[in-house]
Amino acid sequence: HPGRVVHQIIERIDLSEVYSRYSENGSSSYHPKMLLKVLVYGYLENCYSSRKLEKAVRENIVFMWLAGMQRPDHHTINRFRSERLRDVIGDIFAQVVLLLHEEGLLDIKEVYTDGTKIEANANRYTFVWGKAIKKSKERISSQLQELWDYAGSVASAELGTEEPDFVNPSAGKVTQTIQKINQALEGKTVDKKVKQKLGYAQKNWPAKLEEYAQKEEVLAGRNSYSKTDPDATFMRMKEDHMRNGQLKPAYNLQLSTHGRFVVNYSLHPNPNDTLTLKPHLQQYHQHYGFYPSCCTADAGYGSEENYCFLEQNRIEAYVKYNTFHKELRQESKSKKVHGLLENLYYDPQKDHYICPMGQAMKPSGESTGKTSTGFVQHYRHYVAKNCQGCPLTASCRPGAGNKTLRVNTRLQQQKTRARQRLTSEQGIQKRRQRATDVEPVFADFKHNKGRARFMLRGAEKVAIETGLIAIAHNLAKMAG
Repeated sequence: HPGRVVHQIIERIDLSEVYSRYSENGSSSYHPKMLLKVLVYGYLENCYSSRKLEKAVRENIVFMWLAGMQRPDHHTINRFRSERLRDVIGDIFAQVVLLLHEEGLLDIKEVYTDGTKIEANANRYTFVWGKAIKKSKERISSQLQELWDYAGSVASAELGTEEPDFVNPSAGKVTQTIQKINQALEGKTVDKKVKQKLGYAQKNWPAKLEEYAQKEEVLAGRNSYSKTDPDATFMRMKEDHMRNGQLKPAYNLQLSTHGRFVVNYSLHPNPNDTLTLKPHLQQYHQHYGFYPSCCTADAGYGSEENYCFLEQNRIEAYVKYNTFHKELRQESKSKKVHGLLENLYYDPQKDHYICPMGQAMKPSGESTGKTSTGFVQHYRHYVAKNCQGCPLTASCRPGAGNKTLRVNTRLQQQKTRARQRLTSEQGIQKRRQRATDVEPVFADFKHNKGRARFMLRGAEKVAIETGLIAIAHNLAKMAG
């Protein structure tokens, strides 16, 4: 019975970190192992509400057996879940995975990774947008500049020659500037509309800028957040029933699996999978003390930074890049697209590319760029001599001037190696295995569990809930 599997596995887990969170004073508490058994079996049986679990330990014979006929109320269950398991659920999950590994049910060194968005338990219409804040601050800056220019035209002597910096002003700077403008205009004939705008600015702008600063602190580089769950970010969901591309507050859930068992999970506030692979694998290392020997992932993870990270940690990577399938389709076509870099011949000895008309494209300089994570990318530029009158101009060269290329040499080498691995016999097998391994687990998380969204709010509590779901999934599969 699944209840016996939950009992046996939880009994073998070390919960010393949870014990340390209890005080020795006061009346005796319910044992953490008993509460954890009730929670895990509840999640296994699609019972998530603390009130329903309270009812189950009084009426359901399996819950009564796991609880040892004890009857914790919903406050105790919810407090244990949201407070006692904070920061330790990942360690408990890792212990369960290692026990399953000892039983020979899964291999933790070879993983298949993918991600999905799961809706947060938050109001869809109480949102804050980073771009809207930026535009509002720019509008205040420009209007402050206009007021300063007007004051300079009316009372330039009183205003002085020193002009303040109007780019991204603080609340204090705005207050000082408006006071200086008012002092300069005192006793002068001032336009009525300007007086009204100065009064409005003095009353509202400093408070607004302080509000924007607080919101930007919560955003922490994100594009948006929900007011009812500030850790949740608005993302496009696959389940778009209205087909209007509506954004919803959600978390980006990343899973690594083997044999349809969950080996590692992580939650991220950004919708882009490219930025999640590195922290996801670092969390794997925290749990087990080593990195996986092999990782298979889809095209959303194929970036230069990720390839470098995988190479540095000696992880054999079967990770697609964004143009992988496009290149395979191009190979099967007799007429190739001339704009595609992979279709141009490169002479490594002379260090130049050959354009479709046979013209040499020689190096013209180098440049660097930075990603949003601070990763530095190096580019080499190549330019054609003369593209005037070329019959392939429309398909080969966008815009005016001679054809130019900006080539990331290291990324091109990484893509070549990735393509060789992915198109090998072993690579084809792993790509097939990824689809049959990780996708059914996501289906269990999102549909079989009957969950449209998380029950708890906040990144820490959602992480606890995700860990409980992952443990319940693994034990259900073991029992099955």
